[in-house]
Amino acid sequence: MTITTQKWQSLWINVNLATMTQGGDGYGIIEQGALAVCEGKIAWLGPQAELPDYDPAGLEVIDGQGQWLTPGLIDCHTHLVYGGNRANEFEMRLQGASYEEIANAGGGIVSTVAATRAASEEQLFASALPRLTALHQQGVTTVEIKSGYGLDTENEIKMLKVAGLLAEALPVTVKRTFLGAHALPVEYKGRADDYIDLVCGQMMPQIAREKLADAVDVFCEGIGFNLEQTRRVFASAQKHQLPVKVHAEQLSDLGGTELAADYQALSSDHLEFLSEAGVKAMAKADMAAVLLPGAFYFLRETQLPPIELLRRHKVAMALASDANPGSSPINSIQLMLHMACTLFRLTPAEALAGVTCFAAKALGLSAEKGQLAVGYDADLALWNISQPAELSYQFGVNPLTALVKSGVKVIG
Repeated sequence: MTITTQKWQSLWINVNLATMTQGGDGYGIIEQGALAVCEGKIAWLGPQAELPDYDPAGLEVIDGQGQWLTPGLIDCHTHLVYGGNRANEFEMRLQGASYEEIANAGGGIVSTVAATRAASEEQLFASALPRLTALHQQGVTTVEIKSGYGLDTENEIKMLKVAGLLAEALPVTVKRTFLGAHALPVEYKGRADDYIDLVCGQMMPQIAREKLADAVDVFCEGIGFNLEQTRRVFASAQKHQLPVKVHAEQLSDLGGTELAADYQALSSDHLEFLSEAGVKAMAKADMAAVLLPGAFYFLRETQLPPIELLRRHKVAMALASDANPGSSPINSIQLMLHMACTLFRLTPAEALAGVTCFAAKALGLSAEKGQLAVGYDADLALWNISQPAELSYQFGVNPLTALVKSGVKVIG
């Protein structure tokens, strides 16, 4: 007599698993595998031939038909909520207009701030939903959404509330990041320290009190905020028990990454001009490096991030779309996989790790998302591919055949 020992809700059979439990060192492949789900978590996985006895009563058995199952993808750096768009200045630039001419015509981040401030919550939601839907339909089950186009208390809060509404509209986990220190609003021109006073003294306390953010970010750059201003924001975030992240070393090496390491930041993002000292600081603080090939491509940059240094010092390399209206108007995580390999020379395994286990790390979710492992959230993506490298190799045909969020099939 067979004694059943497992009570599961669903069981995937006849699938190949890319568990991503080995990080960038490999896919963690289990061929001809099976995976069981119980109460939204992964309850068992391994070779199908080693399936333990289980109770078939009420069990949904899904035949994966030899396809590949990966963790649901994670886009760990986006600016999905904003008003308007910048297609006009894109065209102006390609017709020869200088940055100064575009700025004088009301372009640049100033135009996005004006459009975001003018938009209602309903309008911001309506424009952001198709962008999030595009990512979701490409296998994304978790996304980070930053504020940073309001640049005053009312509108930063408005953006974060819209990000929360998006999480209710689609089966996607949304992590919200407060990026009040993104740029200097026009009304504070020449008064950056006063604006940081506002960020730390008014915005942050209210956002923390209303639990509208999961982390705090700063654009630490010559055209953003200096080290001391960044330090003040980090100290305020620490006071409010919010983890920090940083946009740093995109255009120059100011040392923002090293400062962020002092505050045990989750990640430093962009990093084209990152020094070895910065890489070592990241390694010591166990930070993730978030690479953003979409911005590199769209801005036609030439300075590559220090990929070899990051590898040598074993810094986790996450990968994200940086979806935003000015420097990466790209809402495609699959294109990021392709670009990470073609532009940054990541291996396909490193790229997939960048949107699974290491993207989870960049959001502080390493213990629950980004891997196929017992006890992890059953966020799963099923792909009609013959090998995992296909996810980075081909772009333009979506091979996603099913998507599962917390054990429930939401696509396919």
